[in-house]
Amino acid sequence: MSDISSLVLRVDTDRFGRFLFQIGVDPDRLTSTLQRIDDAHALFITMPLSQVASQLEKEVVVSSVFGTNTIEGGKLSEAETAHVLQLDPDQIREVEQRRAINIKTAYDHAQAMAMTPGWRLDLDFIAKVHTLITRDLPDSNNLPGNFRDNSKDKITYVGDESHGGRYKPPQYRADIQQLMEKLVAWHDRLLEQNVPALIRAPLVHLYYELIHPYWDGNGRVGRVLEATLLQAAGYRYAPFAMARYYLEHIDEYFSLFNVCRKLSDKGEALPNMAFVDFHLEGMRRVIHRLHERGNRLVEVLLYASSIRAALDRKEINARQYTILSHLLEKGPTDYEVVRRSPWYESLYLKLNDKTRQRDLGKLRDLNYLRVDAKNRIGPAIAWSEGAIQSL
Repeated sequence: MSDISSLVLRVDTDRFGRFLFQIGVDPDRLTSTLQRIDDAHALFITMPLSQVASQLEKEVVVSSVFGTNTIEGGKLSEAETAHVLQLDPDQIREVEQRRAINIKTAYDHAQAMAMTPGWRLDLDFIAKVHTLITRDLPDSNNLPGNFRDNSKDKITYVGDESHGGRYKPPQYRADIQQLMEKLVAWHDRLLEQNVPALIRAPLVHLYYELIHPYWDGNGRVGRVLEATLLQAAGYRYAPFAMARYYLEHIDEYFSLFNVCRKLSDKGEALPNMAFVDFHLEGMRRVIHRLHERGNRLVEVLLYASSIRAALDRKEINARQYTILSHLLEKGPTDYEVVRRSPWYESLYLKLNDKTRQRDLGKLRDLNYLRVDAKNRIGPAIAWSEGAIQSL
């Protein structure tokens, strides 16, 4: 990759002045990092994903929509986000719900495009993503899919003092149009020169945000563009899961846009290194987290299969199987809460306490069930090493 540093594009706009697209990283310093990420991803996708793909994808979508929405001020909790994404479109009434649904719709479109043979980033795709993300949202300035054209009395600023200062992006539509065309052309050049997606994607994300072409939705669109480029290059699940990583490191995420911009303005040789490093560390962590979660889901499937087989062999009875199945969904739960649960009470409605104790005792003896020092009860795998309850 030693030759990619020369892939520079200088653009002279009418009103904004000069804008510089550059790699801005030391490719030799990234070689081992890129290899570690690719190795981790290769190991991740060799696991039996067919058995857990549906659940893993569902969790990634919820976590990602929650992450990218919250970064931009969304108010829904992760549980509320999961609920909204299950609603019929006709049931959507609130703006917060619409924001979440819009992001999911944009994700679906982006993933479909990423899997289309020969797909390349272009302005139509970017406009479509923006339209899907901002449609039916109240904003008197924003026109879905249309670039900004600021009047003299409406100045757009990006950022704040706590994250490296305020930045005034291009204000004039013709400048924005020119820079977006050049961004796409520059990315095509990187693609033709075989610049790895792990470098291309964060750079497109970075420069897109510096152009900041729309009145609203730029952050959400930028993260979708990054994810789509990674997915088109063959990375699975992790590209969209990066939104949660950015939320978890939101201060660093916001600050790095200004750090890279200022280093470029000063003429530093590697102004984008910090953002690309940050992105690569996120991909490494996200892939590791997904791998652990996938392993956990496989473990749960194996456990569910084993207790079903135990029921079929009459090693456990129907009551015991019901208890284990409920607890498998909930995880470790205070025993008194379980005892008061209607589903649990109904199992022993006509049975005495000795039967209940005998059922639980046998499940513990068979190592299907555990009770910890806090009197929480749950399936034995809930306490297994590396157990992860969610993404």
